[in-house]
Amino acid sequence: MRIFDPHIHMTSRTTDDYEAMYAAGVRAVVEPSFWLGQPRTSPASFRDYFDSLLGWEPFRAAQYGIAHHCTIALNPKEANDPRCVPVLDELPRYLVKDNVVAVGEIGYDSMTPAEDTALAAQLQLAADHGLPALVHTPHRDKLAGLRRTLDVVRESALPVERVLIDHLNETTVKEARDSGCWLGFSVYPDTKMDEERMVAILRAYGPEQVLVNSAADWGKSDPLKTRKVVDLMLAEGFDEDTVDQVLWRNPVAFYGLSGRLSLDVTGTEATHEGNSILRGVPKDPHEPDPGPEVPARVPAAEA
Repeated sequence: MRIFDPHIHMTSRTTDDYEAMYAAGVRAVVEPSFWLGQPRTSPASFRDYFDSLLGWEPFRAAQYGIAHHCTIALNPKEANDPRCVPVLDELPRYLVKDNVVAVGEIGYDSMTPAEDTALAAQLQLAADHGLPALVHTPHRDKLAGLRRTLDVVRESALPVERVLIDHLNETTVKEARDSGCWLGFSVYPDTKMDEERMVAILRAYGPEQVLVNSAADWGKSDPLKTRKVVDLMLAEGFDEDTVDQVLWRNPVAFYGLSGRLSLDVTGTEATHEGNSILRGVPKDPHEPDPGPEVPARVPAAEA
């Protein structure tokens, strides 16, 4: 079973997660730029972060046979910080990169005027660069946040069929579907959807234009949630074609709107800018184990 996780923050995950994801069937991911927890203090820290999404993370993913793409944006939370807002002027240099398949995450956190401005500006950037947009709906007061989001989207130059509304749930799915936007659901322990609720929504609303993601990050999250949705869908009677539609073909179709999606993973290098995912020098399996290193005794007078 092939799986495409369309929203996962691998910067916050270990290389072991890539290995486990591959074993579970994950063959492609999209990593949206987002808030790192620790507030950033200048556009320079965004530049370093964006560069890692375009360099180090695709390198790490490729070591385990996973195609990695990203979305680039000023996230809603930091859109309220005047120290971060100037990064909006720097986004165009990143939005032309081959591995960038959407503008995102954009949208609302606290539904402030600053967030209104950032959302409208970045929807325009998406239209200008021929990219779709990944839109984050707020964790609080979700229905009001969705309605405010859709108002801004409808006023923008970006067609609704190029917009993915993410973090939906039972209270927002109908209005989001009726809008014509793509529908994103995050299956995330405790605070978002779970597998059972996700399967119930698929049964009620169907698989068309639905994307399921883990949104795994630095919080209590699980990068294998997409596989757990697959397993439950099959157990609940969904056929393999429908599973493939939701977990593979739909994200391919949405991010394919960028014209940049490439799912081939070939010719991975051993290092990225001189760095490897290995720590230290690998042991030669043909050399005998020398045992633990014993430090030389230091005379008391020199200790």
